[in-house]
Amino acid sequence: MTHALQLSQLSHAWGTSPPLFDIAQLTLAQGENLFIQGPSGCGKSTLLGMLAGVIAVSQGQLEVLGQDMAQLSSVARDRLRGEHMGVIFQQFNLLPYLDVQANVLLPTRLFPSRAQAAAQEWGDAQSQALHLIQTLGLSPRVWKQPVHQLSVGQQQRVAAVRALMGSPRLVIADEPTSALDDANQLEFLELLLRTARRQSASVVLVSHNAHLASRFDHVFAMPLRGQP
Repeated sequence: MTHALQLSQLSHAWGTSPPLFDIAQLTLAQGENLFIQGPSGCGKSTLLGMLAGVIAVSQGQLEVLGQDMAQLSSVARDRLRGEHMGVIFQQFNLLPYLDVQANVLLPTRLFPSRAQAAAQEWGDAQSQALHLIQTLGLSPRVWKQPVHQLSVGQQQRVAAVRALMGSPRLVIADEPTSALDDANQLEFLELLLRTARRQSASVVLVSHNAHLASRFDHVFAMPLRGQP
């Protein structure tokens, strides 16, 4: 069985502060989904940053998509993220004055492997993007619209489309439904998970909304400080 991630004895501290968390063990098989929950300040976003390779591993072992993150340079971690991961940031990180098309096609323009994956299944990246836009509940009319003119909910969907472009193996999402009401949170999540499943991608998602956990294969509660 291949694994999206494997970690053991993983901890992280900022400077001389006590460790933010200590995780004894966590494994996720490729294609399965993981919901991470815990109170504010327990290190959920920091853990996602380590999985995405934005934050370096300083203590413990972490393998993501078969790669030992502690042994990779920052450049190699950036390439792994760009070629094989889709990240949905809490604040979306869209380029506000570019249109939807430019934003969602960005991964396939920066990384040839993502463009090749899109072309292999859809003929070209634009065809995949238009399919994902409609699958995730957006109208094709937004295609040429600058993203700063979209509602928060629409921007959230654009961020998800961008993350799914080029069939990444791992999608990392930090509070991607926080700006939506309960009904729209569930709808958006179901669409995201269903689309990722069709692409055989694993989803690792952090949310304060515990009601979303039942939609996931696995649930992990972040340990409190001093607990394994």
